[in-house]
Amino acid sequence: MKYVKAETVLPEQLLREVQKYMNGVMMYVPKPEGDRIGWGVKSGGKRKLDQRNGKIRELFSQGVTIDQLTERFYLSCDTIKKIVYARTK
Repeated sequence: MKYVKAETVLPEQLLREVQKYMNGVMMYVPKPEGDRIGWGVKSGGKRKLDQRNGKIRELFSQGVTIDQLTERFYLSCDTIKKIVYARTK
């Protein structure tokens, strides 16, 4: 996130209106709802986790135990259980 001076991007009238509510502080202005992307979409992190979780479910369905999965994927027993017992979309 990049810092931008309000006076360089806002019209003077709008800047004066904002200053009625807050001045001299930093303010975060979020993107509009339609412009947002989900967590991990841009970096590919979500895809990697989905692939890992799919592999865990596949191995579990083939008979690999939860203890074996915790050792293989370096995850806690509870995390493995959440993955294998979660209802998939």
